[in-house]
Amino acid sequence: MADTDHIAIDQLGPDDAAAGLMLSTEAHWNQNEADWRFFLTKGIVFGVRDKDRRLVASAALLPYPPGNAWISMVLVTANWRRRGLATKLVDTCLNVAVKQGLTCWLDATPAGAGVYGPLGFTPTIELRRLRLETSTLPETDAPALLPVGKVAQLTARDLSAMGFDRSTLLTEFAGRPGSRLLSSDGAVALVRAGRTAGHIGPLFADGAKPALAMVNAIVRSTTGPLLIDAVSTQEEFLQGLSGSGWNIERPFQRMRFGRATAKPAELPFAVAGPEFG
Repeated sequence: MADTDHIAIDQLGPDDAAAGLMLSTEAHWNQNEADWRFFLTKGIVFGVRDKDRRLVASAALLPYPPGNAWISMVLVTANWRRRGLATKLVDTCLNVAVKQGLTCWLDATPAGAGVYGPLGFTPTIELRRLRLETSTLPETDAPALLPVGKVAQLTARDLSAMGFDRSTLLTEFAGRPGSRLLSSDGAVALVRAGRTAGHIGPLFADGAKPALAMVNAIVRSTTGPLLIDAVSTQEEFLQGLSGSGWNIERPFQRMRFGRATAKPAELPFAVAGPEFG
């Protein structure tokens, strides 16, 4: 690993959204420019630039009250990898978080978990990203569109699952063009547009059957590919997805740095996405 002590780290701003999107597009992530703009305006985003001022690496810290933060957008362009940039940027995020007394969370690939573990992150829940290209389900009515005011239903269940308040993130997601917030039979889910596929999550339900019914209704009412990041211990739900044509793309590990500030009271069926938590 090359010495990175001499490499300058910049704090990025809204004007860096297009450059950030180039990084996540190169990595085949599903973020769009609106996602980057959210992090750049609501969070603290750090980056490294080359001699021509092109963005070559990034990491973001997004605070959530009370006392939590999410580390995300940890990206390094191909010809700058294996130089310790990701570790240096994550360390920068952690230093800011520690000074503010924040517990940090992130979602890591298996390779990433091997990097974050030595930094002090511990595993919490395992996730599986699944993709559906086309639906083979029979057509039927989709669940009713939840009125905008009922976004509180989603944020309340998310607070129960996470132990901290992510209403700013979820309200912004729900208010975007093309987003849908759906509720039916004890299940509530957010569907939003990504760069290459729609994304279902978070998804909460009173059981696997209403969770699967919600997903199937979304699939029947959607054109184009879909992604969902399912909790691996929700085995009946995962089996139902696999039986409906969903394919597992890769696993993820949710990890935490520091003590949990509250004990989660509910386990989701799907999360908002490993890029966001």
